[in-house]
Amino acid sequence: MTALTQSVALARESGVAPRTAPSKTGDRLFQGLSYASALLVLLVLAGILGSIIYGAWPAFTEFGFGFLTSSAWNIGTEQFGALPAIIGTVAAALLALVIGVPISLGIAIYLTQLCPGWARKPVAMTIELLASVPSIIYGMWGLFVFAPLFARFVQVPVSNLVEGMPIVGTILYARIPSGVGVLTAGIILAIMIVPFVASITRDMLDQIPTVLRESAYGIGCTTWEVVRHVLVPQASVSIIGAIMLGLGRALGETMAVTFVIGNANRLSASIFDPGSTIASRIANEFNEADGLQLSSLMALGCLLFIITFFVLIIARLLVRRAKVA
Repeated sequence: MTALTQSVALARESGVAPRTAPSKTGDRLFQGLSYASALLVLLVLAGILGSIIYGAWPAFTEFGFGFLTSSAWNIGTEQFGALPAIIGTVAAALLALVIGVPISLGIAIYLTQLCPGWARKPVAMTIELLASVPSIIYGMWGLFVFAPLFARFVQVPVSNLVEGMPIVGTILYARIPSGVGVLTAGIILAIMIVPFVASITRDMLDQIPTVLRESAYGIGCTTWEVVRHVLVPQASVSIIGAIMLGLGRALGETMAVTFVIGNANRLSASIFDPGSTIASRIANEFNEADGLQLSSLMALGCLLFIITFFVLIIARLLVRRAKVA
């Protein structure tokens, strides 16, 4: 109290007004705006989910659980099922991860460990530019350029090679080698997710303290051993998050997949055969849909939302497990 009195007296003598207590109005306004922003996101999400469920309810009540297990999609008889679209969505996304994740990790490791200094920035910029390419461009390139080459140099030779073989002859046999199919969609999706996974992984590897790498090299570790035992364990949580981000992109991609997957409503054991995804089915039919067909498309959207939600839960569990380990 004495110190405060002395500071006020000194301020009066020097002609400077004493400092007043800060007003709480600004803090309350900032707190209110932050709370409103967070609440707005939740309200928008709830509104989207509620409208989808409301639109899909007639299909759920009409078909029940059979909507998930049926492969029928007949507009004339109004019989609809989601099984081919669900399997196509999951298969294309998993193929994209199997192809894209190793390439992304290789790019990230090369840029952080092996790439010369003069080439690091141009290569990184080129990879990041792939993320800015519109998805419809990927789809058009896949349909008009990649699919014919894929049919001629991959589908036809592989089908001739594996024809008649057990298991392999079913999975890798194309009845009509047109170039489009589930594997083609997976390859295009892999190209699309590589920039996201590679950029995030590269940033996380760059943030690992240099002393850890130098210590590993100092005890005689090779580059592979440093990557395997030092870098990857340190960045494992971020790598899992990057992979799940890529999986979310692959699950929801619409235009590129619609161009190259073939849009066939059937179940096939071959990854060379055409198929369909939830997003491609909605994109193809939503504009002209009505009645129970429209409700079934809304139900597909609801299922895609649920699949994405479960992917988020799995990502959280994996991240928590990686942190504990």
